[in-house]
Amino acid sequence: MFRSISDFVGEIARGARHPRSFGDTDYRLAAAALLVHVVTLDQKFDEAERAKLCGVLAYRFDLSPEEAEKLVLAALAADREAVDLYRFTSVLNHALDEEGRRRIVEMMFEAAYVDGKLTEFEDNVVWRASELLNVPARERVNIRRSVREDKGEGEK
Repeated sequence: MFRSISDFVGEIARGARHPRSFGDTDYRLAAAALLVHVVTLDQKFDEAERAKLCGVLAYRFDLSPEEAEKLVLAALAADREAVDLYRFTSVLNHALDEEGRRRIVEMMFEAAYVDGKLTEFEDNVVWRASELLNVPARERVNIRRSVREDKGEGEK
């Protein structure tokens, strides 16, 4: 017990306090749940897609591969329980500034392109989430274009 208190105090003192589990108010869980929602829209979530999603989360949130996998598992459960996107976007609106919310939209497009293409349904979900995150339509379109170009898809 003393060791866990000591570790906790040490994390706070270093300024690196990141919970080892992902609670309902953790913006990383909210973001991951949105990404999982996009990736699983086609009812296919294979190991390649899972690995790419874990990679995006690990990179964006500075997580180890094991932590990213735990986050994906928590996000899958949260997405199954959710009745709408507002549950996640409200957490993100409270936790992030404008730039942070734009990065979430970018991550959603990255997740949508995990299988190499953006479907109409995926685009629609990102559009709805963008609206709830107060990311203007013009910025959403620019983000989509940028991600598509990075993925080598070109203009549609």
